[in-house]
Amino acid sequence: QVQLVESGGGLVQAGGSLRLSCAPSGTMFRFNAMGWYRQAPGNQRELVADITSGGSTDYADSVKGRFTISRDNARNTVYLQMNDLKPEDTAVYHCHGKLRGSEYWGQGTQVTVSS
Repeated sequence: QVQLVESGGGLVQAGGSLRLSCAPSGTMFRFNAMGWYRQAPGNQRELVADITSGGSTDYADSVKGRFTISRDNARNTVYLQMNDLKPEDTAVYHCHGKLRGSEYWGQGTQVTVSS
């Protein structure tokens, strides 16, 4: 069974940094697009950033210039480097991936930014 496993969330003060990681288990096949979504209480899940297998990236306007998505295709792992974090970045961050026509979601990792 294919699963995406996130790590790297936590509590940080405003202006700080965190790095999230996401790696799959249960498959050796390379994911196509991979990305990060987030959901704050009372809000809908929203795209933060995604990256294709070729390295093309897309970012939400709210994180441009502060967050960087990258991937290691050899490890089938995607990363999200988050700098200059703001309280409004507080949310559960979910990894997302597309593989062979199916979509997969991680359980999520909590990111809390204190002011």
